[in-house]
Amino acid sequence: MTIDKTLLARANGHCELCSSEEGLTEHAVAHSSASDIDHSALLCATCHGEMGQPTNINHWRCLGDSMWSTVPAVQVLAWRQLTALAAQGESWAQDNLDMLYLDDETRAWAEAGVAESDDDSAPTVDSNGTRLQEGDSVTLIKDLEVKGAGFTAKRGTLVKNIRLTNNPLHIEGKVNGIQIVLVAAYMKKA
Repeated sequence: MTIDKTLLARANGHCELCSSEEGLTEHAVAHSSASDIDHSALLCATCHGEMGQPTNINHWRCLGDSMWSTVPAVQVLAWRQLTALAAQGESWAQDNLDMLYLDDETRAWAEAGVAESDDDSAPTVDSNGTRLQEGDSVTLIKDLEVKGAGFTAKRGTLVKNIRLTNNPLHIEGKVNGIQIVLVAAYMKKA
């Protein structure tokens, strides 16, 4: 794929986030109102590969400089990566977010990408397909052997005040006074 000459000139032949000159590619910033050069950024392979899911934490310290870019697309990418890093517990990323100013339109664009990625997770549903939420009560629809606890949770047992987990297939709840992880498919909303 060829890189637009205007984008290459704007970026001065460097990644617009980390200033690398290697493996540059055009990156269309998601959730923009248009798909022109103003809604794209020139990124290196590392930045492009970790966009939205930063793993090489030290690499992303470059955002302390690139977040001050005058290009809205670069500001949006920096804000999204800093937000993801802050969610991972990186205090320096939160400090940078606290300093970063985005105008209303750019902030709305940046938040649109984060909001949609948060909504991508599958809902936790019971055996009937009913969506479960934090604090619901459920009833077991079959006997379940609780490994490591030495008892069997009997069919018809009521589990109150459930908690959802990161895995939409599982919930947490107390059975016989012990907090355990349960398979949502063996539950029915009470």
